[in-house]
Amino acid sequence: MPGLKEPYDTAHLRVFYPSRPTGSDAERLTGVIPADAGRAPFPVVVLLPGINVPADSYRWLAVLLAGRGLVVVTPELVGELFGGSHGVTPGIDLDACAPGTYGTRATTPLIGAVLGSLAEPAPASPLAGLLDLERVVVGGHSAGGTVALQSAAHVPGLRGVFTYGAHTLVAAVLGHPPGTVLPVGATVPVLLMSGEHDGVVAASADRYAAAEAGADPDPVSRTFHEALPDADGAHAWVRIAGADHFTLCDPVDATSARAFLEAPGEDGDRASDGARALVGRLVVAFCASALLSERPAPAEPADPTDPADPADPMDPADPAEYDALLARPHPRLLHVRRR
Repeated sequence: MPGLKEPYDTAHLRVFYPSRPTGSDAERLTGVIPADAGRAPFPVVVLLPGINVPADSYRWLAVLLAGRGLVVVTPELVGELFGGSHGVTPGIDLDACAPGTYGTRATTPLIGAVLGSLAEPAPASPLAGLLDLERVVVGGHSAGGTVALQSAAHVPGLRGVFTYGAHTLVAAVLGHPPGTVLPVGATVPVLLMSGEHDGVVAASADRYAAAEAGADPDPVSRTFHEALPDADGAHAWVRIAGADHFTLCDPVDATSARAFLEAPGEDGDRASDGARALVGRLVVAFCASALLSERPAPAEPADPTDPADPADPMDPADPAEYDALLARPHPRLLHVRRR
């Protein structure tokens, strides 16, 4: 991670990819399974974590996306947080968020470092020569979603951004006028997702100071209406019934990341499986729409008669599903807005 000081200058990556088991001795001995080269070149999804949320909390989503033909990277960086403490972070560059500086560079160096690492894989990597870094989606949860939005204009190959529980309302301590919503500079499609109950976002309201009287109190709503330009319906904001700030996480660690601010549901759970499943469907559909709609023909078409290649049992994502999912009424989609 360039520009960071030791020992907080190293991010650890876990990379999920579509595989094609061969049953070889090498697989049994090493646990490394070859990539399914017939589905390459693979687009890439970078998923940025929230503050003090371990990357493994997003493994369920990474596996889901990899099963649909995408390569997913879940980076984990331990670095300095607010107030001089240290923990898991998406690598927030506060100086890049300041007045006069915002917009000139990414607000996290993590995205660029991850993509740079993928561009130069080790020769023995299962993904060597199989990645398409001209088709990239960046996603993020909470603070990870915020820096994904703020950095979008500086990500090469970017085709879309999705976030959960994230917004670009900026903390007043950084010197912006109270209630400032930082603009999202990229022109790619954006999907904002938020939960019906978000105790973390609500508890953070005092960071942003008071805006003018009558202003929209929901920072995600304000981000959608004020930070994103009109894009003929390419941008969307959905609010999900029964979801809270940590619905994107499984499992949820109630001992960290301010998870204690979330109220348990009627059944004692913090988020229902139904809400999380819907978030997964939305993310898969969005990434398919952004990354697979113009996908090149596979170099090696799958052979349905080959027992080692069972005709993609997880079903490839349909790029048209995203529009269909947002268009039809859904009992868990409290709000759907497009612009």
